[in-house]
Amino acid sequence: MKDSRLRIKLGCRFGFDLPQPTPMIVLLNVHFSRVSDLEHPDHLITSPSVPLSAYRDMFGNWCTRMTAPAGAFSVGTSAVIADSGLPDAVPPAVTSDRVESLPDDVLVFLLASRYCESDLLQDTAWSLFGAVPPGGARVQAICDYVHSHIRFDYLAARASRSAAEAHAEGTGVCRDFAHLAIAFCRAMNIPARYCTGYLGDIGTPKPWPPGDFAAWMEVWLDGQWWTFDPRNNARRIGRVLVARGRDATDVPMVHSFGPSTLSGFEVWCDEIV
Repeated sequence: MKDSRLRIKLGCRFGFDLPQPTPMIVLLNVHFSRVSDLEHPDHLITSPSVPLSAYRDMFGNWCTRMTAPAGAFSVGTSAVIADSGLPDAVPPAVTSDRVESLPDDVLVFLLASRYCESDLLQDTAWSLFGAVPPGGARVQAICDYVHSHIRFDYLAARASRSAAEAHAEGTGVCRDFAHLAIAFCRAMNIPARYCTGYLGDIGTPKPWPPGDFAAWMEVWLDGQWWTFDPRNNARRIGRVLVARGRDATDVPMVHSFGPSTLSGFEVWCDEIV
């Protein structure tokens, strides 16, 4: 059997122009669940160099604090990671867990959140998907609907767009696809959480768009989390998690506490051949 394993070079760089010293929190390191796959630590590099401190947030994500000086400033990381080379796992014919049997730490992913207003979308969700058998089939039906309902458009990106607004407007970027699918799942008592990380174009035909971070969701079915990607609606190769939470509010790549202008942005996630 052909060996499917591969090596991926990944990383990012954010450039800023800052009118004053600005505290920041960044979530740019590979998630702890994939640290053992790194060939070397993905240390953060800043220019100019500044003191860094780190902590884990309530979801276990690795967060780094710093105060960026006024003027031109950049922060980024780079690493090589080993990957199975296999597509995302396909859940078997699994069913949804009953709410009363869910683990305590899963319950939070049933609740409405800032960008996933499952309470507002509850009637819509049940009217669209109530007749679909519960479990994996229902989640896939949700992904199919979101994938076809939202038109992907970088120029239509808006940081404040919620799931309900994405449904009404029918346009957005990958985070909008994820938010809407998550909101529909939660409205139907299926725990779902927001994920962000690297997803290159390995195994897909060219031409490839410029690199960017990706958003997808994980859904709790039959006692474990499963990956679903309503934006691509396909099992992809080389997905690398950075952070997860209730929605994009919990996992901003860079959160600056003051005015800032983004002067540069690069993301790469390429197979090493």
